[in-house]
Amino acid sequence: MTDASRAGTFTLGSRTVNRMGYGAMQLAGPQVFGPPKDRAAALAVLRTAIESGINHIDTSNFYGPHVTNQIIREALHPYADNLTIVTKVGASRGADGAWNVANSPAELEAAVHDNLRNLGLDVLDVVNLRLMFSVHGPAAGDVEPQLTALAELQARGLIRHIGLSNVLPEQVAQGRAIAEIVCVQNMYNLAQRRDDALIDSLAAEGIAYVPFFPLGGFSPLQADALSHAAEQCGATPMQVALAWLLQRSPNILLIPGTSSVAHLQQNIASLAVQLPPQMLAALDQIGAGNVPA
Repeated sequence: MTDASRAGTFTLGSRTVNRMGYGAMQLAGPQVFGPPKDRAAALAVLRTAIESGINHIDTSNFYGPHVTNQIIREALHPYADNLTIVTKVGASRGADGAWNVANSPAELEAAVHDNLRNLGLDVLDVVNLRLMFSVHGPAAGDVEPQLTALAELQARGLIRHIGLSNVLPEQVAQGRAIAEIVCVQNMYNLAQRRDDALIDSLAAEGIAYVPFFPLGGFSPLQADALSHAAEQCGATPMQVALAWLLQRSPNILLIPGTSSVAHLQQNIASLAVQLPPQMLAALDQIGAGNVPA
């Protein structure tokens, strides 16, 4: 099996991580709510990820809620020195599973303490502020109150580094004037290319970009084009999509999620997929209409 270090490394603040990471969202129950159907399988996925060289796990206490963090602690604590766990705050879950905004200073502090307690940590490596000004994706809004609150928690030693999630480029600029931002986590893939310019500007500054939903938002025609490319190089569409992201920019860190060891191994195997220039050019056309002028 391909080791997760094959694609090289990038930095998250003072941490260095392999570019293939793991997203824990799918370890919770349906709609990221409640416990998993098979807790033993969830534990096995996490342990296999670490054995495969993955040293970057993305999670949040609002997954479940509490569920994924508690499973991570059960599977991996005490943690390896080189493991970086990234969590996020800014939301909470209702009793019915609803996603609610939770970004007041008091709510953010409570979320940080919840993450610390359920992960079994004294300090969080990276905390992403997840903005929820709109349920449909990034939307304009002032990030100063929330980031100031997180910066105060950082000054108290509860957080090492701060990132942003579900944000517009202008919010990244505003955030960088308030605190050091070590990563940005947005939806981005072959078909959804709104962040092309942002990725390039972050790369120039040494700031990581972490895309989520690597296959989200594809039209049937775009999916057909991806499947054709996958057939040509003897890989799955997901593997090609992940390989394209790795070749897109050196600051891109991947966090594909799964609750299956077999699927995890397929994702890691995407590191061995090398897309030749002609195929890269063809794949770039999939999202050409979604790149802002």
